[in-house]
Amino acid sequence: MKPHRYELAPGLEISRIVTGLWQVADMERDGLSLDLDAAAAAMADYADQGFDTFDMADHYGSAELIAGRFLAHRAAARGSKAIVFTKWCPAPGEMSAETVRAGVERSLGRLAVSKIDLMQLHWWTFEHPGYLDAMRELARLQQDGLIGELGVTNFDTNHLRVLIKHGIRIVSNQVSFSLLDRRAAEAMSAFCLEHGIRLLAYGTLAGGFLADQWVGAAEPPAPLIHDWSKMKYKRFVDAIGGWSVLQAILAALAQVAQKHAVSVSNVAARWVLDQPAVAAIIVGARLGEREHRADNLRISGLVLDDRDRARIDAALAKSVRLPGDCGDEYRRPPYLTASGDLSHHLEAVPKVFRAAAYGTRCDRSRIDSGSMWEPICGYSRAVRVGNRILVSGTTATHGSGAIVCKGDVAGQTVYILDKIAASIASLGGSLGDVVRTRIYLRDARQWEAAARVHGAYFGAIRPANTLVEVSALIGEYDVEIEAEAVVA
Repeated sequence: MKPHRYELAPGLEISRIVTGLWQVADMERDGLSLDLDAAAAAMADYADQGFDTFDMADHYGSAELIAGRFLAHRAAARGSKAIVFTKWCPAPGEMSAETVRAGVERSLGRLAVSKIDLMQLHWWTFEHPGYLDAMRELARLQQDGLIGELGVTNFDTNHLRVLIKHGIRIVSNQVSFSLLDRRAAEAMSAFCLEHGIRLLAYGTLAGGFLADQWVGAAEPPAPLIHDWSKMKYKRFVDAIGGWSVLQAILAALAQVAQKHAVSVSNVAARWVLDQPAVAAIIVGARLGEREHRADNLRISGLVLDDRDRARIDAALAKSVRLPGDCGDEYRRPPYLTASGDLSHHLEAVPKVFRAAAYGTRCDRSRIDSGSMWEPICGYSRAVRVGNRILVSGTTATHGSGAIVCKGDVAGQTVYILDKIAASIASLGGSLGDVVRTRIYLRDARQWEAAARVHGAYFGAIRPANTLVEVSALIGEYDVEIEAEAVVA
C-alpha cells in the first residue's frame, strides 16, 4: 500500500502524507551541517515508498540544498517525479518586483529546478501590508512559468479573505491542525471550502506527543525536552489544559488504535485527514536518523467509524480551545517555531510609518502615509499629543490608491484595522491602548461583517465604539474607521 493521493490543483497531484523537512534546521543546530548526498539518499527512500511530496522553506537549514541534490540524482537515474513545496519568508518591507524575484530565484537555484511546484508565502506581521505586493509579484512570476501554484502559510481567516477578495488566487494555506489544535476546523475550513482552497496541515502529531510512547507516561520536565518541535508543542499541551488532558486524549486514541491494530499516531493523523478542507498532512522527517514510513503507510487503510469518532470527541471535550485563529502563535512573542525561537523578528520588523515631531510643542508627533491629500487637506495619518494617539478616518487604500477588497466590507475592515494598528505602533502604542473606535458604513445592512472583524481585533480590549451609516462616503469605499488610544 502507498499513501493516497490528492489533486491539489490541475496537474499537481500530491501525496496526502507530505514529508516535512523543518527538522533539518534542528538537526543542524550548533553549527552542524548534514551531508547533502546522504540526506538526499534518505529523501529517495521516502519517495520510493510513495512519500514523494516534500515541504521545506528557505530558512530550514540546508533543506532546499538537500532537495536539490535529491532531485538531481533522481533526474539522472530517470526516477519518477517528486513534488517539492517551499516557502519564502521575507522580512516585511518594500516588496518590489526585484525583491520578490530574488527570493524566488534563490530557491530555484538551491533546488536546481526551472519551476517550483508550490511556492508558499509566510508573512510575519499583517500590520505591514507588503504581503499584497509580494503575492502580486509572485503571481507574475507564476505567469512567467517560474512557479507552478501559489499558497500561503499561517494566514488567519481574516487575512486569507483579504487575499481572495483582492483577487489573488491561491490553492493552499499551511496551518497547524491536530487533535490538540482544532482552530482550523472552524471559520478557516468554512472559508477554504467556499473558495476552493485546501489546507496543508502540520503539527498533526504535535511534535511526536500524539504517539504510543506517551500513553500513560509521566510529564517530562522541561530540561529533558531538547528539540525545537517538542518545545513548541509542549506549549500547546499546556494551553489545552495540561498533561492530564493530553493523557485523556491519548487513552481514547489508544483504544481506537487497538481496535484497528494501528498506532496512536495513525489514528491522530487519520482524524486530521478526514477533515473536509484538508488536502494533506505534513509529517516531519529527521533524515538519516529515524523514520516511520512503515507505520505511516497504515494511515491510508485506516477508516474511523462513528463509534471511534465519538470516543475521540468525548476526550476532546475535556480540553480547552486554543485561543485565536490559525497562525496567531507566529505573531506574538515568543515566536517559538519548529525552527527555534524567532522572537528577534519582533524587533527586526520595521515600523510601517515614521514618526516625526512637529509644531512648537515638544510633546507632539505625527505620522504621514505619503498620501497626496495629507498636505493638500492639512491632516496627518495619526497624531500623538502626550500619551494620547488619534488616528484619522482610515480606508482600505493600498499603495498609490488601490482599493483593497472592493465591495467586501469584512476584507476592507481587516485591512483598515491593520493600518490603524501600524499607525498606533509607529507612535509608540498598540491596539491594547485603544479606548475609542468609530466605524462609518456606506450600508448599515453590512454592520455585522464589520462588527465581527472589529470583535476579532478588540474582543479582549473592548474600547468604546460607535457604528453609523454614512451613505455618502467619499470614494468607492464601503467602510471607514477612526481610533483613539491612550498609552499607559
